[in-house]
Amino acid sequence: MVEFRGRTSDLALLDNQLRLVRDQLASTPGQAVIVTGRRRVGKSRLVQEFCDRSGMPYVVFQASRGRNPAAERADLVTSLAQSTLPGADLVAGAAGADWNQVLRAVAVAVPERTPSIVVLDEVPWLVEQDREFEGALQTVWDRYLSARPVLLLLVGSDLSTMESLQEYGRPFHGRAARMLVRPLDPADVRQLTALDPAEAIDAFLITGGFPEIVQRWRPGTSRTAFLRDQLADPLSPLLMAGELTLLGEVPDPSHSRSALEAIGAGERTFSTIANRIGVGDPLPSGTLAPILNTLTTKRIVAVDTPLATRPDTKNKRYRIEDSYLRFWLAFLRRGIAEVERGRGDLVLARIERSWSSWRGRAVEPVIRAGLERLLPDERLPGAEVVGGWWNRQNNPEIDLVGADRDQPAATRLAFTGSIKWLAKEPFGRRELDRLLAGSMSVPGRDHSTPLIAVSRGGVEEGLPVAASFGPEELVAAWASPPGGAS
Repeated sequence: MVEFRGRTSDLALLDNQLRLVRDQLASTPGQAVIVTGRRRVGKSRLVQEFCDRSGMPYVVFQASRGRNPAAERADLVTSLAQSTLPGADLVAGAAGADWNQVLRAVAVAVPERTPSIVVLDEVPWLVEQDREFEGALQTVWDRYLSARPVLLLLVGSDLSTMESLQEYGRPFHGRAARMLVRPLDPADVRQLTALDPAEAIDAFLITGGFPEIVQRWRPGTSRTAFLRDQLADPLSPLLMAGELTLLGEVPDPSHSRSALEAIGAGERTFSTIANRIGVGDPLPSGTLAPILNTLTTKRIVAVDTPLATRPDTKNKRYRIEDSYLRFWLAFLRRGIAEVERGRGDLVLARIERSWSSWRGRAVEPVIRAGLERLLPDERLPGAEVVGGWWNRQNNPEIDLVGADRDQPAATRLAFTGSIKWLAKEPFGRRELDRLLAGSMSVPGRDHSTPLIAVSRGGVEEGLPVAASFGPEELVAAWASPPGGAS
């Protein structure tokens, strides 16, 4: 098995929940946690590592999509019987006619006085297969499991389904904490790849922080060398994870897949996405709007609106949420056939031709997130959120806007800023003049609003900017708790 590295904070969160059970610090002996996150982000591996490190008896059950509920119940009983739980032998061969009986078998298997861990993985598939599962889970939890010192981890990739488990009116409402497992962050990627901060951000943009891809990046390997190596292998995770992700999220060819491909190709507005899908005959608004809403709910697509003191909620810009899928849609989706016939060099050449321009747009949400993690920061006084601003014509378009809040609109702007992410060109007078001119169009901005610069290649001396940030500061933002980066 590949050595488990990183995830220190995630393991600490789970350890803290186990401590509540072990030391009896909560109102009930048992504790439940809903563990969710995007597909292929490493939730199952994280939970398995946690169980192995805990030293506690545990059972891990993984559901299968589309399976007969009776077969799933039988497999759960088998998993219990083969587990390290003290009561495993008591449930061996038990027959479960419904979920209530099988989940009661879980309560029989876990010890009465010593801590244990129960993991149900891919819970959305259990919910999808049998409408009785949720109600049975709530009943058995309330009557039996919560009265025992057990940590129940409910794991699932369908973010909307997992969040709905906690909604008011649903059986398990109010009974579980929620933990979101994110991809590895730029600081994790830097640690695992042994790259300098600027190169580590490049690696993050390509891999999205997905562990199975980052682990293929040999320490110290350049971006080009990594891509050349991965594009020589038709079965590499870099190539295959994108299609597997889409099959999990959008299983059938549909307008949803076409919308993702359009956004991945760089279309950002509703109208341009509709035109791209329709190839000259725009997809009707009534068809596209619910598609984009679903993709947004699933957290595959993110929606940005201008940040200013005057709301403009209809002026939306769409983007692929995670940078790996963005990279895959832009460069790898149509290159799979070439890689399969041994011409990964053609795909690499296309990436190299477009890399600087693609990276310049793709890095923007990473930089905004990094700056937000630095807050509060004396270099950015009064800022609590970071976004961008644009008008309907995207002229001007301001890369960075800091404000005291974003909903429904800011009441005060803390700064406006610009990003220049070229390796050998510093942020200079030309970029500053363009930022100053464009910033005057941002509602709420006046002559006293500070200007900031973010640059991969440094900032020219003597420019009247209130603060400047480079790759080192941004990666450091993830190396420390939010608001605590130096």
